[in-house]
Amino acid sequence: MREEGLKRLSDFKLNALDQHYIVNYFLFNDIKHTASEFAFGKTLDIGCGNKPYQSLFNTKVTEYIGCDIIQSDQNLVDIICPATALSFENGVFDTVFSTQVIEHVEDHRAMLAEAARVLKQNGVAIFTMPFCWALHEEPYDFFRFSKYGIKFLFEKYGFDMVLIKANGGKWATVAQLFLNTLFSSRKYRTWRSFLVKHFFVTLRFIWIYNKFSVWLDKRYSDEELTLNYIVVARKKS
Repeated sequence: MREEGLKRLSDFKLNALDQHYIVNYFLFNDIKHTASEFAFGKTLDIGCGNKPYQSLFNTKVTEYIGCDIIQSDQNLVDIICPATALSFENGVFDTVFSTQVIEHVEDHRAMLAEAARVLKQNGVAIFTMPFCWALHEEPYDFFRFSKYGIKFLFEKYGFDMVLIKANGGKWATVAQLFLNTLFSSRKYRTWRSFLVKHFFVTLRFIWIYNKFSVWLDKRYSDEELTLNYIVVARKKS
């Protein structure tokens, strides 16, 4: 049974002192750009949590509805339902949005089929999903997706691909995972945990590390390895 009131992301503010600055930098910016360019009309956020990205959909979006399998800690979910059995009629949405959710759905194929069902013809699906990330929200963490698997799944379930974009490349991935590994050692009383706390947190070296890592990834972009993908697909007419 999913945990009720689970603390979820509530905004998309970037903080260079944050452990997850690197992954969030690329993810947040790509969501912002794709929402601005592709989202329109009546929009459904599947697995909405606290709707942290709703403000990014204001330009051409007329209505924004969020559904999730449980209520969020800020009580912002409009409709409680699983992603594999959406409580909506066929063809009622212009845009379906889902970010970092599909890996937590046991039957991701049914989720895509449902997303296609509730979309109007030529409606747009915007999804993000991890490619390289540690286990999280266990035991409800089931899948990782390559760009080839993404293309196969979306085309199989009634979509034409518009965009598959890596959220950062090799340098961002290595830098973020290294930082995650260092910070995970803080739960142990070792010299490593002391070093991490003193050097990265107290002396704020993490700010320099984060900024440099983002610059390095943008300067020497290589998307063969990435943290996440963002996908834009259009329902076939």
